[in-house]
Amino acid sequence: MSRRVYLDHNASTPVHPEVLAEMLPYFSEHFGNPSSVHGFGREARAGLDQARDRVARFLRVAPEEIVFTSGGTESDNLGLKGLAFARGRGHLITSKIEHHAVLRAGQWLESQGFEVTYLDVDGYGMVDPDDVKRAIRPDTIGISIMHANSEIGTVQPVSAIGALARAHGIPFHVDAVQTFGKLDLDVAAAGIDLLSFSGHKIYGPKGIAGLWVRKGTKMVSVQHGGEHERRRRAGTENVPGIVGLGKAVEVRGRDMKEERVRVTALRDRLFEGIRTRVPDVRLNGHPTERLPGTANISYRGVESESVVLGLDLKGIGVSAGSACTSGNVEPSYVLVAMGAPLPWAMGAVRHSLGRSTTAEDIDYVIESAEPVVRKLRAAMPVGAA
Repeated sequence: MSRRVYLDHNASTPVHPEVLAEMLPYFSEHFGNPSSVHGFGREARAGLDQARDRVARFLRVAPEEIVFTSGGTESDNLGLKGLAFARGRGHLITSKIEHHAVLRAGQWLESQGFEVTYLDVDGYGMVDPDDVKRAIRPDTIGISIMHANSEIGTVQPVSAIGALARAHGIPFHVDAVQTFGKLDLDVAAAGIDLLSFSGHKIYGPKGIAGLWVRKGTKMVSVQHGGEHERRRRAGTENVPGIVGLGKAVEVRGRDMKEERVRVTALRDRLFEGIRTRVPDVRLNGHPTERLPGTANISYRGVESESVVLGLDLKGIGVSAGSACTSGNVEPSYVLVAMGAPLPWAMGAVRHSLGRSTTAEDIDYVIESAEPVVRKLRAAMPVGAA
């Protein structure tokens, strides 16, 4: 294996060297419990407070509105369940292509007596704000629509949906795990009330994330114990992780715009190169309203897992969907919701680029994809496509 190329940044990213350097002292020198009043605790608390300030500055919100959690899944669960139970009973609106953290939280809330509407999407994976408007009822207590889908990268019209939510006085939760630190988003102007984000998608550590809760938004805790995070999320804070998240956010604020331009060009180079060399391929998701580094490409008539394994043998890391659902031989639920025909849905492969991706990497993937797909198609039974 002469070359290794990582194109699965939507699943996780390598920790940025500046982030690692900032975290290390909090594993050894500044090890205190941030709830302790002595000097050791105050050292840890200072790191936690600095990280909270960094995240708040990036989002242009108040530091006390930031709640640190263990991951994007917890942030989504806290956001959706927290706003639902703060209102007792009622109706919620989401979409069929949300992350499973939202979909399964919605299903669980249904078992607790809430009603949930799961909106359809169009062929690009886009939610129509008019569908949101039609779904609103007098008893609607919350709307949850992601900013961008992790599999296809389609960016949703959250500002239009937020305006609808605000006009009807309905709290609006946005899962921004895939866009936080990648795209600009003015949460105030977009009418958002709760926003989920995560560290390991932006070159921070795993196991740390956050939920922004607009001041005045009614939300109850779903994890009980101590007084941590202003009683919104009990449990001793992961100080090294929080420090790393804060530094990662600071670095993204510095590097985000330049990287966005660069990876967008590489993303387009990837698809154009593969389309030129490999017949019967197509891009899934919106052609322009899409994450800068995401290219979900279907190879008609072959199984996506086989493409992933074939490229892996060449040192290339890509995904057959989201990392949370990899290993599932069923077609992607996202592509099914988009109405993708089965021969295309079964052959969908996600390529997600990042800060370390080079033009040489992209050219190597283009060169490698053609023989892998050709070999797989040659082994297909006659008429299987």
